[in-house]
Amino acid sequence: MNSLRYRGIRTLTAWVLGSGSLAAAEPLPEIPAPIELVAVEAKAETAPAPVVCESCLSPAFDFSKVPGARAPQLLGPRPVLPTGPGYYSILDQLRGECLKAPPKYPYPRFALMPPSNFDAPFNYLDDPKNTEHDYADPLKRMKLGDDWMLSLGGQASGRYMNEYNSRLGRADNDYFLYRTRVNADLWYKDIFRFYVEGIHANTVGQNLAPLAIDGTGSDFLNLFVDVKLGEYADKPIYARVGRQELNFGSQRLVSTLDWANTRRTFQGASAYRNGEKWDSQVFWVQPVIPNFNKLDQPDTQQTFAGGYLNYRPAKGQSVELYNYAYVNNNAVVQGGLQRGNSSINTIGARYTGDKNSVLWDVEAAGQFGRVAGQNAAAGMATAGLGYNLKDVAWNPTFWAYYDYATGDGSPNSGQYNTFNQLFPFGHYYLGWADLVGRQNIQDINFHAYLYPTKWLTFWTQYHIFQLANAKDALYNTAGNVSRLDRTGRAGGNVGQELDFIMNFHLTKHSDVLAGYSHLFAGSFIKNTAPAAQKDGFDSSTFFVMYNYRW
Repeated sequence: MNSLRYRGIRTLTAWVLGSGSLAAAEPLPEIPAPIELVAVEAKAETAPAPVVCESCLSPAFDFSKVPGARAPQLLGPRPVLPTGPGYYSILDQLRGECLKAPPKYPYPRFALMPPSNFDAPFNYLDDPKNTEHDYADPLKRMKLGDDWMLSLGGQASGRYMNEYNSRLGRADNDYFLYRTRVNADLWYKDIFRFYVEGIHANTVGQNLAPLAIDGTGSDFLNLFVDVKLGEYADKPIYARVGRQELNFGSQRLVSTLDWANTRRTFQGASAYRNGEKWDSQVFWVQPVIPNFNKLDQPDTQQTFAGGYLNYRPAKGQSVELYNYAYVNNNAVVQGGLQRGNSSINTIGARYTGDKNSVLWDVEAAGQFGRVAGQNAAAGMATAGLGYNLKDVAWNPTFWAYYDYATGDGSPNSGQYNTFNQLFPFGHYYLGWADLVGRQNIQDINFHAYLYPTKWLTFWTQYHIFQLANAKDALYNTAGNVSRLDRTGRAGGNVGQELDFIMNFHLTKHSDVLAGYSHLFAGSFIKNTAPAAQKDGFDSSTFFVMYNYRW
């Protein structure tokens, strides 16, 4: 029916438009039957998997052992730190958070930090099982891609000082010290390291002329690169070039001197290896002199070179050997004593440790060379014995020490016998009043550490000072002459000093340190005082310090 209708319409149209005759219309073609549509399911084509060359992959570098941890430097009369469950900071106690053991945090629970910031091991943060977390953790060990790692940190402190008869000079000194340090530590795998640490240190309100170590303005404390030279016994060996702090062993002779507001640093080159049983380092550097008015520069007239070896035969024990060569071409004359234009070599050894609550510390060094045209032969020795009563309340540790450093019985006579203390942490060892150095001195001293709580350190010292030779000078903690009687008639009794130090560990990051030191003047100080001085020979120091690290 539909086909017929279509034919009719077609024919009629052709007639109207064409000749007008129905006969002229062409026959219409047959209309095919409707096509039945069949749905066909489309099949998606799957791209072939790429071929992976496993040997071409570059996995992320494992930084868990970078940097290789340096063994803790065991100082002299050190405490046995409390362990076990307890509150390790005031904040822990306020929160009621009793820790099962001391925190892993690498900074000490004490305001002073003799080691360098670049030696603080934060490697534990890479342990996936680590449960100790802190707000500053994101600043540490940041992975930059697969092969780079960056850590940031710093320290800020303020210290109030009140000194009576300061520097044995019949004047009082009341002042404030403040310091800020910031650092960045960048590693490329374990091959290359760039470390920079800035410092801003200043002092205000001093009644006396500030010491050089009191302020340096804004400067660089550390600025060096480390390059891996190779490995020995699976431990890397690095070369270090640039500005760098040095500290070895007891730090009696080489120290960063954290008590100084500027700290101590050097410039030059060194090479080191840290291992499980022994560490070693060789160096050639020049001391950097603080200068508040411009950037600090090394003293090119001084060079300090040598080597240090630390072997650990058992846990908590250390055997140390060192050889230090020091040249000072500056002309130094103090109190008529010629002390400059020197070239001396120091060879020493130390054995320290603890076992079954008994602690010991023995160190000795000899010096030889030339000082101001004179042959030099000098030495120092120290011996200490300690004991920790671990089962007694407050975890007390007691020490008894004898320290000795040679003096010169005939100054400027052609034979020089005064020991040179080099670059020491004298403040830690010879009284916190900083009036006595490790030169021409005998010191019988006693120490006691108490921990009423795990966050409170109480440390007391008692010193009996005697000149090694009455004809030589009394040298202060910086190694400078403070009093002298070349006839020897003033005697050698310097006096006795009593020190009290308390450290309050507020949080994982912060501490308050307070102390009082009093030197009871002996006959030597009284007899070498100005003729007009009839009393007031004693000297004392009081300080309060707040310190924060991150």
